[in-house]
Amino acid sequence: MNRVQVRSTALVLAASCLAMTAACTSEKSGSGSTAGDEVAIGLVTKTNTNPYFVELRESAMAEADRRGVKLIALAGKFDGDNQGQVDAINNLVAQNVKGILITPSSSKGVLGAIAAARAKGILVIALDTATDPADAVDATYATNNKAAGVTQGTYVRAALDSQTPNVLLLDGTPGSTVDDQRHNGFLEGFGLTEKSPEIKGTAVTNGDQTKAQTAMENLLQRDPGVNAVYTINEPAAAGAAKALAGKPAAERVVIGSIDGSCTGVRNVKDGKFAATVMQFPKKMAHMGVDAVVEYAENGAKPSGFIDTGSQLITDKPVPGVPSKDTAWGLQNCWG
Repeated sequence: MNRVQVRSTALVLAASCLAMTAACTSEKSGSGSTAGDEVAIGLVTKTNTNPYFVELRESAMAEADRRGVKLIALAGKFDGDNQGQVDAINNLVAQNVKGILITPSSSKGVLGAIAAARAKGILVIALDTATDPADAVDATYATNNKAAGVTQGTYVRAALDSQTPNVLLLDGTPGSTVDDQRHNGFLEGFGLTEKSPEIKGTAVTNGDQTKAQTAMENLLQRDPGVNAVYTINEPAAAGAAKALAGKPAAERVVIGSIDGSCTGVRNVKDGKFAATVMQFPKKMAHMGVDAVVEYAENGAKPSGFIDTGSQLITDKPVPGVPSKDTAWGLQNCWG
């Protein structure tokens, strides 16, 4: 082949390449972005071990796969690890994510990191736990935790019937909006205040079963006449139930909780605690991922608080408190 032929062939190949450029560009299904411009979404949960946040993470991953986007999941080392969550947010900002979904351990402790992320054009959505103030994020997808606490408290008081209440409170993590809302909701639903003499003791459990069991054992030593227990979540309720196991009064103690995991519903069915208020983390995760995808595609931003719902689950219904039984609960539980 001579020089003229070589040059002619090169020009033909170049023209062919230019003509085919559009056809050679691949798109990720659902994301509307090219393979070289993949939409990345960050998820920051309180921990990697609590079953509730495991469900949230797995549901977010499944929805991200369905929408053809990348999910980067990070978490604090423990419930209350504010600095770990701040570091996770900064890490995600450095990775140029389009949006961040976060369940803040401290509703105020992450505000600076969130503000820095939003200043860079990153959409930030709180899942499960609101920030304080709520408008520190673009939107919140969560259970109305105050209402869920009210439901729990109303049920536990009604289940005691004519008994004089002797109540223990197994709280979660100080400073968390969820903890405050559920705690205050329970008191309101039960008809108590912080100074009510019916409250025989409180303890911080961080929502951990082992800590809750130890706390319950200690509280029982001080007041063995307990007949009602508020728990921040189902692991705490399981810890309380284990502390009561084998004690003569165990069957007369009404334990209420909030979560709605399959394990929790089975514990209600087995009589380990009386009731739980189911929430829907899968719905929160899906809505959060979808919102970031919509923001990436057309710039649309969600705003305000979106209640993802709750439902009381018990096999011992009481008048005036709407509920579903554990058969329904096992069909709709998570985890």
